[in-house]
Amino acid sequence: MYTKKISISKLVIFLILAITSSLFAQQESNGKYVDVNGMKMYYEVSGKDDPLIVLPGAHMDIMTMGKIIPMLAETHKVYALEFQGHGHTEDIDRPITYENLADDVADFMDAVGLNKADVFGYSMGAQVGLQLAISQPQKVNKLIFASGAYDLEGWQPAYTEFIPMMTVEMFLAMPFFAEKHMQSANPDAYVAFLKKMIALEHEPMAWEEDVKKLKTPVLIIAGDSDVATLEHIVAMFRLLGGGVMGDMGNPLPESRLAILPATSHTAVINQPDILLA
Repeated sequence: MYTKKISISKLVIFLILAITSSLFAQQESNGKYVDVNGMKMYYEVSGKDDPLIVLPGAHMDIMTMGKIIPMLAETHKVYALEFQGHGHTEDIDRPITYENLADDVADFMDAVGLNKADVFGYSMGAQVGLQLAISQPQKVNKLIFASGAYDLEGWQPAYTEFIPMMTVEMFLAMPFFAEKHMQSANPDAYVAFLKKMIALEHEPMAWEEDVKKLKTPVLIIAGDSDVATLEHIVAMFRLLGGGVMGDMGNPLPESRLAILPATSHTAVINQPDILLA
């Protein structure tokens, strides 16, 4: 049993940190801040033409999205955000929930004068983008849903089994989080942030009926060895009207599905050439 826990721990640590531990550093700030729901949210703008909002994953910031943002900026005006308590954005006295984070994105759009935009969300950011499309569909033109899930039941068993094992002590035993804790101007506040992120993993997430009602076109992107099961990803595509035979006079659905071969959760974001093909 102990060996099993260790192996699961290593898997999840890789899923969470493979990008952030290798890429995360406090970069030179070339962005802006805007008041959003009682906090100063950090964002960066690049490119031109149609607006596209980029939402990073948990414990990630703009820089850890890698080459995705500059590639997207070749065809869009990209607004890359950093969520509550992430990167340059301060934490506030409020739970971190998908609903709250989606409200922040909507409030951000109002603050910078965006009535509607395409949204690219990765991992946690995918769930936030989906919640935004559910709660305020008038703000989302198209949603790119990368490496996420619409229901807790969709996670791989190895990840589901690990969630109850998550503790602040476990995170602080890892160099990445230990360094963040030591560098924090308020170490107790960073511990409070980690507790919020752990609580988010336990938050009920069962949006099947909401997904079924969505009119927003969704591009679902997943690795064939992602943190969500392939069965779950295909089920989501079917909820959006996908999976029909297209050669019998039926129009293809507006939503699309892309499964990347030989690709894990973190590898999805590290293959921009394939991801954005």
